[in-house]
Amino acid sequence: MRRVSVFGSTGSIGVNTLDLLSRDAAAYEIVALTGGRNIKLLAQQARAFGAKVAVTCFPDRLSDLKEALAGTETEAAAGPEAIAEAATRPADWIMSAIVGTDGLIPSLAAAAQGSTLALANKESLVCAGSLLMDTAKRAGATILPVDSEHSAVFQALVGEEMSAVERVIITASGGAFRDWPIEKLISATPEQAAQHPNWSMGMRITIDSASMFNKALEVIEVKEYFGVTPDQIEVLVHPESLIHAMVGFRDGALMAHLGAPDMRHAIGYALHHPNRAELPVARLDLAKVSQLNFTAPDPARFPALALAGDVMEIGGLAGAAFNAAKDHALDAFIARKIAFTDMAKVVAEVLNQLSRENSLTKTAITLDLVREMDIFARNVSEAVILKTAF
Repeated sequence: MRRVSVFGSTGSIGVNTLDLLSRDAAAYEIVALTGGRNIKLLAQQARAFGAKVAVTCFPDRLSDLKEALAGTETEAAAGPEAIAEAATRPADWIMSAIVGTDGLIPSLAAAAQGSTLALANKESLVCAGSLLMDTAKRAGATILPVDSEHSAVFQALVGEEMSAVERVIITASGGAFRDWPIEKLISATPEQAAQHPNWSMGMRITIDSASMFNKALEVIEVKEYFGVTPDQIEVLVHPESLIHAMVGFRDGALMAHLGAPDMRHAIGYALHHPNRAELPVARLDLAKVSQLNFTAPDPARFPALALAGDVMEIGGLAGAAFNAAKDHALDAFIARKIAFTDMAKVVAEVLNQLSRENSLTKTAITLDLVREMDIFARNVSEAVILKTAF
C-alpha cells in the first residue's frame, strides 16, 4: 500500500488529487491532509480516507477540527509547526499544494526524506529553487511538476537529452483581460480579473493569470527545475489552453503536449509516474477544435514577464523578493488600494530598491534567508504602496 500525504487538500489541486485517489482508494494509505479554514471539508476528507492526521494551518480552528473528527481515529492538529511536523511523517508520495511560501516547508521535508514530491507549490522553486533541488538530489528524492505547463515540458522530454533542447515554450491563456483595450485595464476590478475564460481556479491565482504574474512565476520555475537558460524560455498566448507547453530541439523538431484544461492530467501523471493510468478527463476532438491560435504576449499589457527576466538575471533572493512583492501588491489590488495596472509597478520598484541596496545577491539560499526576505520585501512593498501615487 502506497503512503500518501496531501498538503493543501482543501484547495482545487488537493480536491482533484483526492478525486483521483478515491478511484483506487484501497491502494493508498493517507498519512496527512492539511487545509485552511474550510474545516468541514477537511474533516470530510479525513473521514473518507481515514487519514492518520488532519491539520488546519489556523490554530484558532483546532477545537472545531477536533469536534468535526470526533469518533474517528484521525489525529487533529493546527498551526504551522503542526504542518511542519506532518511533513516529516514518512510517506511515499507527497502532494505539495499549499499556496504561498508556507508550502516551502512541506516541499523541503518531502525532498529531505527521499520521497516522490508532486510539486504544485510555485513558491518552492521561485523562492528557493536551488535549495529544493539540492535537497532532493542529496536525499535521492524525485520531484515531479504538477503545474500543467511544467508537467507538459517534463513529458515532452521523456527519453530526450537536455543537451538537445533548444527552447522551451510555455503557453498562457491571456486571462480575463486578454481582449480588453489596454487603456481600460487601469479601471479593472478584482471581480472582473477573477473571471477566467478557461480554467476554474481560486481568486488569487485567477487574478495572477489576468496580470500574467502567474506565468512570470512559471517562467522562473522552468529555469530552476529544468536548468535551461532564460533566453531559452518563451511564452505564447494561446487562448484555447489546449497546448500546455512545447519543447524545441536542435534538429528543428517541436514536441507539443495537448490536453483538455483539467488539472487531473498533470496530477494523474505525477501520481502514476512512470506509468500512465486511465484518467477521468475529456478527450480532445481536434476536428471539433478546428484551429489553435497563438500570439506573442504584449509587453505593455503583461509587464510581469519582463520582471521575471530581471529576477532570473539577478538570481539569489530575487525570486523570494519578487514573489513577496507580487503577493502584497495583489492584496492591495483586491483591497482596492491600487489599480490592476499598479501591481507590476509596485513589484518593479521593490526589485529596483532592493537591487540598489544589494539585498538580493546571495551565494547560497537557506530557508531562513528566504523567510527573512519574504517579510522584508512585503514591508518594502507596503511602503511603496503608501508613499507612491500611481
